[in-house]
Amino acid sequence: MTDEERYLFDVQGFLVVREAVAPGDLAEMNAWIDRQEEMDSTGRGQHRSGNLLTWGPTFRALIDNPVVLPVLKELMGETLRLDHDYAIFSEAGGAGLTLHGGNTPYDPAQYYHCRNGKLYNGLTVASYALTDIPPGAGGLAVIPGSHKANFPCPDTYRNFDKPGAVIPSVVQQVPLQAGDCAIFTEALTHGTFPWKAAYQRRSLFFKYSPKHLSWAKKYYFPAEGRPDVQALEDELTPAQRVLLDPPSVHDHRRVP
Repeated sequence: MTDEERYLFDVQGFLVVREAVAPGDLAEMNAWIDRQEEMDSTGRGQHRSGNLLTWGPTFRALIDNPVVLPVLKELMGETLRLDHDYAIFSEAGGAGLTLHGGNTPYDPAQYYHCRNGKLYNGLTVASYALTDIPPGAGGLAVIPGSHKANFPCPDTYRNFDKPGAVIPSVVQQVPLQAGDCAIFTEALTHGTFPWKAAYQRRSLFFKYSPKHLSWAKKYYFPAEGRPDVQALEDELTPAQRVLLDPPSVHDHRRVP
């Protein structure tokens, strides 16, 4: 991370990495999703879908994206793991999501600290935009700086998505272009603005934790009870293998 990026993350609780996905890979992923929706129309509309590891090599390449992974290493250290992943698709009129997270009350799985010039984070998100998210369209909503808040988020702010609620200026959208990646700590108070664009919002979420933490109830590799993931073993890069390790305080393997 540059000095500017480190400063912005410390002050805001999030950072945008521009052009984190190459145009060709972006087109390939959108074409794959288009084909799935053509085969199964029930996939249209607003929904959440998981199991991104089985969607193909272009999607799996985001696990250890060389543009994003160095940032994640600085935020969580070199012994980190992929905790869970999923995609969110929204059509025009798609509902928002109430603000959640925040530094207070303290959550030992979702935290932010800075000690002696080094950053420490719990569950941390790399959110990739596969379609443009321009100002006013909706998508990721945050209260910048709330990852260091000393008081709980007031309900008048938290419930900004309720009918008739006036969105306070402290709740801000994070605009993205297709291919950008928003990296944020789950300690940041965040949610989702309703989707207003005429086209589909397509966002992929890869959520990482320090190796000793597990937020989700499952882990991917070794994939006990997950034959779909076990079948991918020979296709994983060395970094992906380490990132898909189960949680353990005794595992000190660094991500290459």
